[in-house]
Amino acid sequence: MRIHLGCELGYQFPNPTPMIVNLNVHFSRVGALERPDHLVTTPVVPITSYRDSFGNWCNRLVAPSGVFTLGTDGVIHDDGLSDPVGHDAVQHKVEDLPSDTLLYLLGSRYCETDLLSNEAWRLFGETPEGWARVQAICDFVHNHVSFDYMQARATRSAAETYRERVGVCRDYTHLAVAFCRAMNIPTRYCTGYVSDIGLPPPYAEMDFAAWMEVYLGGRWWTFDPRNNAPRWGRILIAQGRDASDVPLTHTFGPNTLTGFRVWTDQIDG
Repeated sequence: MRIHLGCELGYQFPNPTPMIVNLNVHFSRVGALERPDHLVTTPVVPITSYRDSFGNWCNRLVAPSGVFTLGTDGVIHDDGLSDPVGHDAVQHKVEDLPSDTLLYLLGSRYCETDLLSNEAWRLFGETPEGWARVQAICDFVHNHVSFDYMQARATRSAAETYRERVGVCRDYTHLAVAFCRAMNIPTRYCTGYVSDIGLPPPYAEMDFAAWMEVYLGGRWWTFDPRNNAPRWGRILIAQGRDASDVPLTHTFGPNTLTGFRVWTDQIDG
């Protein structure tokens, strides 16, 4: 199937302000783009691009003072399949893990494995290793946390989410990531588009979403503790240790966000 995707963000800047923008489809999906999702700004400003240490495609620019908008708009081909499931995917011993996965066992800014390790082992130490353990963690987080946009807080960490029992998709993901890492399962944070394709209405207003990938059975698998069910039309933008590695926009100065739209719509079957 074909999916029309993109976003538009509006800002008010009191002064010229440098930005790093991470809104383009991940390099692993670029080959599926029918129409590239180039970053476009109003007014037009010079843009340079680079890959960060996680391989994500990032754009640098200086936003002028005043009203400024930026966004993307593209069309991507998708296989139309839901998130893959592998119930028999095994958990590796730490000593057997590939070296490039070890980073995703460590604590990070929003995923305090040191604070949550004892609780993780208390809650999940008796669960079967592998897929079943990760699913048990997602089930717990999904039921433990209440979704509430009105209580979103950019600084909320996994330990705070566990204590406060409220948050948005990034909070669900941070908590599940921290629990998985505490149980010696490499887990990375992901951000991108999660569509309503295949779901019955009514549909909530579209937004970017967060989920996670865990390393089991020699590969990375998608888990989504917020929705806690396979989804269709999931499109990755970036991945890292947690949200601090993959902010959609990073501004180096004061600003006001004045507009925010995201779309991901099926064009055909």
